[in-house]
Amino acid sequence: MHLVAAFRHGLKEAGFIEGQNTLIEYRWAEGHYDRLLALATDLVRHEVTVIVTLGGAPAAQAAKSATLTIPIVFVTGGDPVQLGLVASLNRPGGNLTGVSALSNTLAAKQLELLRELMPAAPLVAFLVNPNNPLTGPDAKDLRAAAHSVGQQILLLNAGAESDIGKAFTLLVQQHATALIVQADPLFNRQPEPLTTLAARHAVPTI
Repeated sequence: MHLVAAFRHGLKEAGFIEGQNTLIEYRWAEGHYDRLLALATDLVRHEVTVIVTLGGAPAAQAAKSATLTIPIVFVTGGDPVQLGLVASLNRPGGNLTGVSALSNTLAAKQLELLRELMPAAPLVAFLVNPNNPLTGPDAKDLRAAAHSVGQQILLLNAGAESDIGKAFTLLVQQHATALIVQADPLFNRQPEPLTTLAARHAVPTI
């Protein structure tokens, strides 16, 4: 909810005050990517002036599929050009624009840092959301980086919060000694299960 508070604050600074001169229609997918298109389509039916997505690439892609005319402002950790959201970074084109932290390109760097801290780690786990369109490229980049240094990688899938515990069970069974977590709205939204399980099993985690 801190993102919503920051969003309201930013609007207020620009003169748009909720309840006074601005109406905000909220929609929540609660980590279920399959709901995103229906939620975006519902906003289009309400003829909103602009759609702001805070759910990373899946939310932005759903909004783009729902409308080619209503302006869309997105936040993502991936490359918006590679994701097909915009034509280029300096000239987005179409009806989308936004901000990318490019955090999904950091997995290889995270592995490098982890190996500096734990050079003897025989198996490193990579926790991903299989529903995220960036999972394939993220896993490919990390595996390529791992292969170049002879590091073994264990891919763990968690498409819902209830899957996180199962992923840690597999991590323990396979004797992985460290964990890298994908930049994904599911994991970012509720980090407590991750931090609790990582502490319980004493697994160094990025």
